[in-house]
Amino acid sequence: MKNDGLIWNKPWILQRADPYVYHHVDGSYYFTASVPAYDKIVLRHGQTLAGLAQAEEITVWEKHPHGSMSQHIWAPELHWLDGKWYLYFAAGAREDKWKIRPYVLECEGADPLKGRWKERGKMQCAAEDSFSFRAFSLDGTVFESRGKRYYVWAEKVGVGKQISNLYIAQMETPYRLKTVQVLLTTPDYDWERVGFWVNEGPAVLKKDGKIFLTYSASETGAAYCMGMLTASEDADLLDPLSWKKERYPVLQSCPEKGIYGPGHNSFTTDEAGNEVMVYHARTEEKITGNPLYNPNRHAMLMRIGWDEGRPVFSYEDRN
Repeated sequence: MKNDGLIWNKPWILQRADPYVYHHVDGSYYFTASVPAYDKIVLRHGQTLAGLAQAEEITVWEKHPHGSMSQHIWAPELHWLDGKWYLYFAAGAREDKWKIRPYVLECEGADPLKGRWKERGKMQCAAEDSFSFRAFSLDGTVFESRGKRYYVWAEKVGVGKQISNLYIAQMETPYRLKTVQVLLTTPDYDWERVGFWVNEGPAVLKKDGKIFLTYSASETGAAYCMGMLTASEDADLLDPLSWKKERYPVLQSCPEKGIYGPGHNSFTTDEAGNEVMVYHARTEEKITGNPLYNPNRHAMLMRIGWDEGRPVFSYEDRN
């Protein structure tokens, strides 16, 4: 169903996984996502949310030929911080494509599609933090609350079949953390452990003094789904006890709608100020080959409902 040119819960931008939409202070929109070849970072710009689907896609950065940032360019996010543009993304190395770490780019111009992007290197942890970003780390997102800026990311721990947890820390600069990591959530439940034990892809939605942090769980096929944590903005966000975790997924595959493996979302608002979730999903249940390298994860849009101050994620039309 369409509303102001938007199509809900159907492919909106094809073959773009881990979609991220940024609604700028000037009212315009920017879009970025993982591309199937995992070899570059692209941006789109539009005056409306609907316009992003037809907007020209510009490559603003390409992977290195070798060394760090040369393989698996994943899940970019665009943020406007302290009067500058920043891109947060994860990447591996040609010599070890699974040596995934989080990296930061800084734009030296006012227009992120035309300005020169400077590499700020790997995200830096606090001086006293001897754990963060030493292992497989990805999906960094940034949010602000009560005058403080936070970074949330996924990182694997353990031996053998490693576990992907979510961590949070306060930021000192756009590319350095101020505090040591705090564990937010680990895959506790069966729906977070299908194929792999995974919590990843954090995204933040704020409303009426509450912070809702969604994340994705399990392997990247039809079992991929979304969980959620909730905290009060008045709470100590670096205290794990400030966050309440949902017992069951807040969004999962819906064969009746032909939507499989929804997840790795971001949040934005439409021109009227209504909350919108941007997420990727597949339209087929069975996947040919390795799900990670199957290109058919498409960016989709969902209108968010509200019930007693809590977001409701539903495939039902809300127009």
